[in-house]
Amino acid sequence: MEIIRVENLQKNFGTNPVLKDINFQVNQGEVVVIIGPSGSGKSTLLRCMNALEIPSGGRVYFHGEEILSQKKDLNQFRKNFGMVFQQFNLFPSYTALENCMLGQEKVLKRSKEQAKERAEKYLDYVGMLPYIHAKPQQLSGGQKQRVAIARALCMEPEVLLFDEPTSALDPEMVGEILQTMKQLATQGMTMLVVTHEMQFARDVADRVVFMDQGIIVEENDPLTLFTHPKEERTKVFLQRVLKEESSFVV
Repeated sequence: MEIIRVENLQKNFGTNPVLKDINFQVNQGEVVVIIGPSGSGKSTLLRCMNALEIPSGGRVYFHGEEILSQKKDLNQFRKNFGMVFQQFNLFPSYTALENCMLGQEKVLKRSKEQAKERAEKYLDYVGMLPYIHAKPQQLSGGQKQRVAIARALCMEPEVLLFDEPTSALDPEMVGEILQTMKQLATQGMTMLVVTHEMQFARDVADRVVFMDQGIIVEENDPLTLFTHPKEERTKVFLQRVLKEESSFVV
């Protein structure tokens, strides 16, 4: 079942076109991984999907309803999406538990007891229950990102959006975040993931989308896209990134 549909999406920053006539859809339970060089519009596409960026043109539909219609309350709409950012975006003066409770109380109007119960459930799910009273500065990068994932899950969204969730992490911490994401995928969570982690794309994605210069150049299942890309731009990109990956193998 289709959850999100993007039609003729455009986004300009000043006179700079970042997204050019994007057409795209996401189905329930699907894991879609978006890859491409820096500056290709991947993160902007993600942010347009939950209206953190307002498109310059085109339409975004959620369950068949246009999200930018006059009748839509964007804050109500955004409840359907959990966003996990590159830089964690945790509140530094709040503990892990408080970071996971705040949105529930403010946005979902849950009681403190309900919010605490839900926060503990998802902090336990990501392996962070022993650290519920720690503040972000007391946590490693990988631990912060696991708290950020728990915070997103606490809102019980229909769709999780990951914007390069491992790029700010030390290499040894990347694996624990990818493992958490794999676990979510196996449980049927609908996920859109912008990442440079090609092995994750190969192992977990139902569909891989390659973007370059503000357009979707090519999309396919991982096996086909990685082994038989059709477009020259896709071939050049994959040859470069896979060569870089192999250079780190000892």
